[in-house]
Amino acid sequence: MGCLTCAVAVLAVAVLAGCSAPAPATGSTPGAGPGNGCGQVVEPAGEGFPEVQGTARGAELWGLLFVERTPLRHGDEVKIVWRMTGEGPLRVAASLPDGTAATLVWGPEEHGGSSWRRPGQEWGTGFVFPEPGCWKVELTRTRGAGHVLLDVV
Repeated sequence: MGCLTCAVAVLAVAVLAGCSAPAPATGSTPGAGPGNGCGQVVEPAGEGFPEVQGTARGAELWGLLFVERTPLRHGDEVKIVWRMTGEGPLRVAASLPDGTAATLVWGPEEHGGSSWRRPGQEWGTGFVFPEPGCWKVELTRTRGAGHVLLDVV
């Protein structure tokens, strides 16, 4: 039994060692407030808008934020263009952990084409985030679902 216990302990240590958080992307802006863990917006290297990669199941998800600077400001209308793989129409909603919902002012509107090169079909949305916080934007299709976390100040 001693060898079995040792083997289980070694396996547990090996599994837990692989559970570290990913390193921040170069040139990224973490959410408002150091170390708050709210999203990872990647600022453009030159001209262009910041983008965020989502966490998805059965899909790949990207958002392009049409803003001059991050973090986002509450009360402002924000245009976000989404690219998502999968199948079916896109549904999108945003909320805070306490259930407060953002206002979807328009969209999702499917786009026929663009110069933004990320995988999947493209849609545009307009949101107003009514208060500061870590907003979870959830996107679902018939096949594929994902979310991004956006810091709003």
